[in-house]
Order: sequence, then structure tokens, then C-alpha cells
Amino acid sequence: GQQITVQAARTLGARLVQRFGTPLATPIAGLTHLFPSAQQLHHASDDDLGQLGIVRQRQQAIRALAAAVAEGPLALNPSADVPATLAALQALPGIGAWTAHYIAMRALRWPDAFPAGDVALHKALGVREEQRPAVAAEQASQAWRPWRSYATVRAWSLLNQ
Repeated sequence: GQQITVQAARTLGARLVQRFGTPLATPIAGLTHLFPSAQQLHHASDDDLGQLGIVRQRQQAIRALAAAVAEGPLALNPSADVPATLAALQALPGIGAWTAHYIAMRALRWPDAFPAGDVALHKALGVREEQRPAVAAEQASQAWRPWRSYATVRAWSLLNQ
């Protein structure tokens, strides 16, 4: 429910890294900070996050996710139990199925994650005009099991050609 454009997400992400990330000296142009740790984000105030242009609902989601990771009940790594992690993520405020599957795709490296509600994915799959595009996308994705993450990335890449 917290839809945002890719460009807006990049902007907010860059602000978050600049404000809370650890400075890093590298020979790589543009690489200046490490992404903030869960502990760093867990202790970020709503005022600090708000000053970056992050709306209250996203502030709550960031802080809840950071707390769950920093305090230990949630492990976001490839050895995590995927169904349990998906359920734990979706129990957090502001984390829906799309976000949970995207995290499973990237952080858990789960090859069968599928963000069925993704609008760009609907466009790539040609189901955008369907009455229930997420259901149509999910049905179409069954042929790609257990490699739907790869199919998703490929479908997204087709939109950028």
C-alpha cells in the first residue's frame, strides 16, 4: 500500500544512507557510505526520518523492520526459513506481500519469490488490463516455479529495453 516510484525510492534511499550510513573511503566514485545497520535505523527518530522526506507510514515500517532485525527475531539471510520469514515480515506494519517477496528475492536469495502485485510486472506480463492483474500474474508465474525470482527480474529488464 506504500507505492512509490523507483526514482523517489532512490532519492529517499540515498538520503537515508547519507544521514545514517557509516562513511567509507573507497576509490569508487559515488561510493561514500555503508548502508545503515538495522541497529542504526532502529534508533533513528521519527523527526530524523521525517526530515529526509519519509512519510510517517514509511517511518513506522522502517523502524519496525529495523527493530525486528536488530532485536533478533527476524534474520534476513539466505539460511532463513522462507515461509516463516514471509509471515513475520507481513506481520510488521507497512510490509505487504510485494515487499516481503522483494526482500525474500534479494536478502534471502529465494529463487521462487514473486511480487505478484507489482505494476511493472503486470505490464511486462501483459496482464495490466485484467480485472485482477495480481491473480493473473500469479497464475502465469506457475510455469516458472521454482525460479520465479529470475523470471521477475527478466520481465522487469524487458521494460527497460
